[in-house]
Amino acid sequence: MAALKEEELLEEIDILPLELKTKIVERLLESITPTNSAVDALWIQEVEKRRSEVENSPDILVDGDEVFQKIAKRLQL
Repeated sequence: MAALKEEELLEEIDILPLELKTKIVERLLESITPTNSAVDALWIQEVEKRRSEVENSPDILVDGDEVFQKIAKRLQL
């Protein structure tokens, strides 16, 4: 692709509505890394498992500030 045509394409993309840009990005990502339904299914199972753990045991969550305070204390910062 010639540099001018590439620049024209990028300029056209800049003026597109967000919804269309999102579709283009999704299509580009699929062409780079095709989906694997078996892997996707495993990720969905993992997400559902983790969501269930959080919903059923909210005490397993730790506030981010608390985590960083503990790290700083251990490192004596």
